[in-house]
Amino acid sequence: MKLTSISALQDNYIWVLSDQEGKCVIVDPGEADPVLKAIAQHQWQPVAILLTHHHADHVGGVRQLKERYPEIAIYGPAEINIPDLTQIVKDGDNLQLLGHDFSVMATPGHTLGHVSYFSFPYLFCGDTLFSAGCGRLFEGTPEQMYQSFQRINQLPAETLICCAHEYTESNIAFALSLLPEDDHINRFYKEVKALRAEKQPTLPSVLATERQVNVFLRTEDPVLQRKVKKDILFQQPGEVFAWLRAKKDTF
Repeated sequence: MKLTSISALQDNYIWVLSDQEGKCVIVDPGEADPVLKAIAQHQWQPVAILLTHHHADHVGGVRQLKERYPEIAIYGPAEINIPDLTQIVKDGDNLQLLGHDFSVMATPGHTLGHVSYFSFPYLFCGDTLFSAGCGRLFEGTPEQMYQSFQRINQLPAETLICCAHEYTESNIAFALSLLPEDDHINRFYKEVKALRAEKQPTLPSVLATERQVNVFLRTEDPVLQRKVKKDILFQQPGEVFAWLRAKKDTF
């Protein structure tokens, strides 16, 4: 399968997986026009849409794509405001698309019904785990998001993190503010700044790298725990995670 990213809206990425025959799966089409343009350019044949959650910047293009391709299958969680679903998916479901297995993982936190889709090496995780960061908690709790991160962290190190927004520069700046002497974070910060200076994407990221630079995956790190010790009494990883998310909200 070939992975393609399509820029959309202000900072969204719409992901497309295509096979050698030109059949493709579209992930989180927040708007239709750039997708339709890419379909024409690559001569793709859309067979399915995967939706991670109900927010408009992830589902806004579904209806127009459905009108253009009436037979397209549309998969998504049981949340409100998701248009034209042909199949509701839940944790543990397995989809067969483009001759590959796609496993559905419940990853609540950003929204209560948020799901991710994994087909090695690709993880489409919507607004859950961002490169060097974490999605905002609009509906879920810090504990739910922490558990979602723990679950993602069990995937192979080579997993490609295909999240939905170009937030990496601000995320790694936040990490650097907490751990200014960390070699991995400093190196990644320089790489990201160079990419963005050239208007290049920073995604997909690799889970192995995220384990080094994403503070939300490092809640058991004693260096990081010492940083938060002055603010929280207990040093349980879930509590560190909640502290980090609250700090990032005002960063």
